[in-house]
Amino acid sequence: MPAKPDSLRIAAVGDVHYGPDSVGTLHALFAAITDRADVLLLCGDVTNHGLPDEALILAKDLAAVKIPILAVLGNHEYESGKEGEVRQILADAGARVLDGEGCVIHGVGFAGVKGFGGGFGERALQAWGEESIKRFVHESVNEALKLESALARLHTPQRIVLLHYAPVAATVEGEPREIFPFLGSSRLEEPLTHYPVTAVFHGHAHHGTPEGATRSGVPVYNVALPLLQHTFPDHPPFRLFEVPINATVAS
Repeated sequence: MPAKPDSLRIAAVGDVHYGPDSVGTLHALFAAITDRADVLLLCGDVTNHGLPDEALILAKDLAAVKIPILAVLGNHEYESGKEGEVRQILADAGARVLDGEGCVIHGVGFAGVKGFGGGFGERALQAWGEESIKRFVHESVNEALKLESALARLHTPQRIVLLHYAPVAATVEGEPREIFPFLGSSRLEEPLTHYPVTAVFHGHAHHGTPEGATRSGVPVYNVALPLLQHTFPDHPPFRLFEVPINATVAS
């Protein structure tokens, strides 16, 4: 179905976790998304162990998608050290994998990074002590800087952000608090306050909360597939979000 002249319909889902037993499992879902949306966002953890064979199984089901696909990798894609091969398989299947880049579709800007952990607010992990802790924090800072750079290069009326890790604590509520530092980072929220952003989509927190917001009021949606299946059992497990495309260009 073609895009409406005054809006763009965005479907978002993450954590589909494709493995050897996933053949055909989401083919119908992807076909339904094609009928109802103009763009599909895949918010990471598209495989179980980051294996090329898993990505190839997903690629076959993605053949049902006849609209643009944007994706970010998740932590599971790095499990086997073959994230480059997984990225290429996704690209060959028609997905554009964002890692600090932006792109524009029908006048709407999209920026994507995987993100990283570190925790939220005043209790976020700081870069002191052992070198391993400093490296952990540096990874989180680097992901936030990549997101900021991607947003800075977009000059569209609307900016949409896709992540794997959460930028706010609100959408990981429901998970054990002990693992909050491994589910996201407030550092990812900082770029979202520096640039006008319309909405943010992420996955990773399977038992989190579907909706939250940044300090500046930007809506944040947790689109992890298990969470959507549990929270909205009577609806197809993807988030549908409509963006107007006739606004004034953002600065």
